[in-house]
Amino acid sequence: MAEPVRIPTAKVALSTASVYPESTATAFEIAARLGYDGVEVMVWTDPVSQDIDALRRLSDTHGIPVLAVHAPCLLITQRVWSTDPWTKLQRARSAAERLGASTVVVHPPFRWQRQYARDFVTGIARMADETDVRFAVENMYPWRYRDREMLAYAPEWDVTKDDYRHFTVDLSHTATARTDAMDMVDRMGDRLAHVHLADGNGSAKDEHLVPGRGSQPCAELLERLAANSFDGHVVIEVNTRRAMSSAEREADLAEALAFTRLHLAASTGRDVTAR
Repeated sequence: MAEPVRIPTAKVALSTASVYPESTATAFEIAARLGYDGVEVMVWTDPVSQDIDALRRLSDTHGIPVLAVHAPCLLITQRVWSTDPWTKLQRARSAAERLGASTVVVHPPFRWQRQYARDFVTGIARMADETDVRFAVENMYPWRYRDREMLAYAPEWDVTKDDYRHFTVDLSHTATARTDAMDMVDRMGDRLAHVHLADGNGSAKDEHLVPGRGSQPCAELLERLAANSFDGHVVIEVNTRRAMSSAEREADLAEALAFTRLHLAASTGRDVTAR
């Protein structure tokens, strides 16, 4: 007899960054049309992404919950929600609480944010004690130019070297870092709370390819999550800027969703915990 198939409780969300250069509002529309379980809001220069009331209206209109909030940690968001990084995280936590999201995704500090970097590990732990929202710290990568490498993040781009309560693993970032994604997931263990699913080929550029179009073990990771009854969120965070039309962009996001749902279906008798 065929082994029964078990579908995990993990929800599959669309990052609003995946529709760029289209808007945050468009991400909600596409997520609803394609059948995503929710969205992760990337807080950035789009004013709607910063407006909690506008986000709530979009969620209600499209019947798409906000599952996670990505704090404004990028170079282009240095002035979004204050220039103080702790204020940004406090506002991200407040946004998550008001929107009913369970997770705030945060990057480790840039190395030049010296005081923030010095206090980051203990500060994240302190903030996590004050809320039910999970602060899931995301793995990053060294910056490379030709044969030179710069360590841009502190305390570490490899966040498993520090003692965080929850992690986000990003498979485009593991590709750029040229590190073993499954080994990193092993080190995260049961503290892995959130997944940014994308692909990459090891380029110095953070590629965020549609899963299955690069060299990362996207299918293997999803199958392991399913077998281990992962109950966090799997977020499609891909780059569709090269899409020639809205229809082509939507086709890429439909393909990413289909890939994810397929590999999240695991047979109960299959052992995928070993490499």
